[in-house]
Amino acid sequence: MCAAGLSAHAQTTPSTDSETPAIATPDQKNPTAPVAGANSFTEDQARSRIEEAGYTNVADLKLDANGIWQACATKDSKQVTVSLDYQGNIVAQ
Repeated sequence: MCAAGLSAHAQTTPSTDSETPAIATPDQKNPTAPVAGANSFTEDQARSRIEEAGYTNVADLKLDANGIWQACATKDSKQVTVSLDYQGNIVAQ
């Protein structure tokens, strides 16, 4: 289930809005997230951010061709595909 979501999610259309900030403000989520772009998070930083957002059992963490970290994880007893973009936005499917 999770692996199927990874490939489908990687095909999302990136934002073309030149006003998109490099870092998301903590109280706002970019509505076009996850946003493709050069990602400077290391694997350890990406894992930590995902875990700090309440996800556990983070597995198969990979940086895709769009610069989006993707993984399988668990939240609220459900396995989901989770993505982290260069702005710090975390999106689950």
